[in-house]
Amino acid sequence: MASFEQFLRERRYLTNVSPATIEWYEQSFAWLGTESPNEAQLKDFVMRMREKGLKATGCNCRIRAVNVYLKWSGSPHRVPRMKEPSLILPTFTAAQVSLLVNCKPQGFYQRRLHLLVLILLDTGCRISEALSLHVEDIDLDNLLVTLSGKGQKQRRVPFSLELRKGLFRYTREFCPQPHSLLLSTRQGYKLGRRVVLRDVKLLCKRQGFAPPARTLHSFRHTFAVNYLRRGGSVFHLQKVLGHSSLEMTRRYANLNTSDLQAVHQKVSLLAA
Repeated sequence: MASFEQFLRERRYLTNVSPATIEWYEQSFAWLGTESPNEAQLKDFVMRMREKGLKATGCNCRIRAVNVYLKWSGSPHRVPRMKEPSLILPTFTAAQVSLLVNCKPQGFYQRRLHLLVLILLDTGCRISEALSLHVEDIDLDNLLVTLSGKGQKQRRVPFSLELRKGLFRYTREFCPQPHSLLLSTRQGYKLGRRVVLRDVKLLCKRQGFAPPARTLHSFRHTFAVNYLRRGGSVFHLQKVLGHSSLEMTRRYANLNTSDLQAVHQKVSLLAA
């Protein structure tokens, strides 16, 4: 008989998914509540999430996990995904990026935070990838960084000469050992996401502007939009971001109205 425990064991030891993925399944199963749901129970599963205030995006996140389990268990049922609103994700403006990049950090904590901001803006990596970086993952000679992404997949991403200067100065002074975490506590422990989020929001306020919604993820979206705005290929962007499908990349790369106007002037038959 199918069970959550057996499913999680197979995912952990046969599929080799990450601990974060296991936690995602566990949280989703807590909403479902039964190991052999019928159609009525699956409908109730979705309605309870909605009653508790989960948005369509959050519900779909749980629905995906449950559908994987249903397929594994041989159930004939599937939970239809909810229609999500098509929203332009928040980004940092060019002026805000300039303020963050050009601020003058003092001391270990400010310099660590400033380096994190530079890494996020220059590589488009996820916050979890940035906080997991070790010094040995940085190739200063070839301007490449090795990132460990979702599903324990590694990819090598280029970075700029400007970021190399910051990385060189910071590692020389604060973390000379190649096996140590790049952005760690004073004691060498990994930084927590909530601590980083708090510090980034405070940094934004010190620079005179309110942080955008989904602040840490906004760095990634800002990178994606500007990558395309400056002529980068959506196929190259897919590799840089570490997406398994092009559709995922398109969701990040919502160009604003002024970008569309500029492109239209170039391709318009009347303008030609």
